[in-house]
Amino acid sequence: MSTVSSYLLSEKKNKRLSKILSALIYTALGIWALLVLFPFYWMLLSSFKSFASYNAEFVPKFFTLSPTFENYIEAFTAVPLFSYFLNTLIYTLLTTALMLVVTVFAAFAFARLDFPGKNIAFTLFLALMMIPTELVVITNYVTITDMNLRNTFTGLILPSITSVFYIYLLKENFAQIPDELYLAAKVDGTRDIVYLWRVMLPISKPTVITIIILKIIECWNSYVWPRLITDNERYYLVSNGIQAIRESGFGRDNVPAMMAAVVSVSLPLIILFLIFRDRVMEGVARGGTKG
Repeated sequence: MSTVSSYLLSEKKNKRLSKILSALIYTALGIWALLVLFPFYWMLLSSFKSFASYNAEFVPKFFTLSPTFENYIEAFTAVPLFSYFLNTLIYTLLTTALMLVVTVFAAFAFARLDFPGKNIAFTLFLALMMIPTELVVITNYVTITDMNLRNTFTGLILPSITSVFYIYLLKENFAQIPDELYLAAKVDGTRDIVYLWRVMLPISKPTVITIIILKIIECWNSYVWPRLITDNERYYLVSNGIQAIRESGFGRDNVPAMMAAVVSVSLPLIILFLIFRDRVMEGVARGGTKG
């Protein structure tokens, strides 16, 4: 009986310790979440404060009893923010579409086709990930400048239509599809492009959706390359537009309107991620699992 009692006491003690540990972990995560989310809350709150009330606060207030949408109206009328949105939408959609075509065909070639030097080529391809981004930016800048493509959508888009990481991610996902399916399709006389479209892409749909979403986010947040290759406001993206607003008198003087512009730029990506967050996690998990 003493052995059984000792075992039960030990189990109760372990459960109690487990609950305490879980409580501490969730408390720490909650505090960390508040620290991470507070800047977004402050940005959103400031965007709904009037210019007068914001400047009258000697001690910042964490709420407002008189929210206003005037800042959002001013953000879209005082600066060409809508034009920045349109440029970013064009850049994002075209870049993502072209990148997806390149990624799908490259991943299929490395995963299913047999050609001399495939493994060596793929190893060298992966080695490109080791090259510092700054070196790639410099090379791309010189190339685009020599081709007289500065201040054009072509110059913005071309360097961004390939991604070693996305090709690797999709290639690993394609490699998980049994070879028997491909061999059976070849016996039936199915062309590679038909097999890719009807078999591989539907099976790899979560990973493809993940790549699309991550690329959209990457394009929407792109700053360094558009900043280098465009100095004409007609081709500014939202990231460069926000920076231009911040550097102007409008951004420095009217902080609530500046915050309204930032919220307007951030909101589409937040909504996109919230809608497809499960697909993103599923696609990343599948892409990193073998067998």
